[in-house]
Amino acid sequence: MRPEFFIAGRFAFMHRSLSRPTFIVLIAVLGIALGTAALILTLSIVNGFAGSIEGKLVSFNSHMQFRYPNERLFVERRSDINAIRSHSEITEASPFLEKGCILMSSNGKKSGAAKSQPVMVKGLTPEAGKVFLERYLRIESPQADPNSGFLELYPGRTLAEKLNLKPGDTVMLVGLDTAANGERAEQGGVVGMLSSLDIELGTIKGIYDTGLQEGFDDFLILTDLSALQAHYAPGMISGYDANTSSLVSVATTAKQVAASLGYPFYGYTVFERYQNLFEWLKLQKNITPLLILTITIVAVFNIIATLLVLVIEKTREIGLLSAIGMVPSRISNVFMGQAFLIALAGIVAGNILAFSLTVLELRFHFITLPEKSYFITHVPLTLNPFDYGAVSLSVLLLTLLFAFIPARVAAALKPGTALAA
Repeated sequence: MRPEFFIAGRFAFMHRSLSRPTFIVLIAVLGIALGTAALILTLSIVNGFAGSIEGKLVSFNSHMQFRYPNERLFVERRSDINAIRSHSEITEASPFLEKGCILMSSNGKKSGAAKSQPVMVKGLTPEAGKVFLERYLRIESPQADPNSGFLELYPGRTLAEKLNLKPGDTVMLVGLDTAANGERAEQGGVVGMLSSLDIELGTIKGIYDTGLQEGFDDFLILTDLSALQAHYAPGMISGYDANTSSLVSVATTAKQVAASLGYPFYGYTVFERYQNLFEWLKLQKNITPLLILTITIVAVFNIIATLLVLVIEKTREIGLLSAIGMVPSRISNVFMGQAFLIALAGIVAGNILAFSLTVLELRFHFITLPEKSYFITHVPLTLNPFDYGAVSLSVLLLTLLFAFIPARVAAALKPGTALAA
């Protein structure tokens, strides 16, 4: 062991009585530990929050969609599906049909007046619907009458709570065809307008819950594609959903697939569809460097102050080292070694503290959040080894960088002045 490092250990963790660490070193270690833990937890929360919301948005929707302009309906073609699936990045693709409606329900009203809510009814293939419902279905009706002729509907939990819907309830869907029926409405006045209404009955088959409330669980109703086509648009679809194996290149994949489909198809990604939400998540990440810089500055000044106090405390010892022939550079190395040992102890303690708090929060969810505002019910945290390693290395390097100042102060002390102190 190098003499400088041995002396640094004695200076840092041994009291003059050789019985206990000095109080100032304990405070320094605690400060670095808290700073390190705060940095790690900040990164864990920001990354966990962004990952959780992004995961919900991506799983709620397909990675990309391909439609006609102005949301026109068109005939489903097997050649289109084959063209989409032929792309090497595409993992799955399926047609869908969307129908804007007014959902009417009389549940929960003693007077019998109906509650209503604008909704989007989306018809999915059985395979696509099964994947979604296996993940998010919360309540399902144990019985269903396949011969009733009613649409089997799966509303979101938020919508179900607004309209007091329960599995097995019968509701009315009122849709307005703004194309051909719109002309009838203009020509026939009130009678034409009433005749343009598409009125269908549906039964609540189940209720899903994604945690995404406004614009998602309170708006979208899922049903079977074939059944929705039979009631509203036989043989027609709104577009194709597709998922990719790499979200990193999803924009490029969408452009390439749209080009292979040809005019009039166009494609867009889930990131483009919900750009405002993803920009919000990006804003959260942009604040992170400011938080990290602030905490780092506090930790750096803490270690500088600690070492300066230690220099003052060990002034006589510095004089003795100089008197026995230790050169200033080696005295400087002693205090750099002190900084390294203090930082190392603080970083290890900070990692243990951050890991313990993260595991406890993930296990017991002590901190809750309003789901309506944040789309999640508790603070999301990620256990990312890269965050721990990056923070630990950064704190150690910055500590050693700024420890150079008090180390040079110690090395500059003259033996006579130090011994006379």
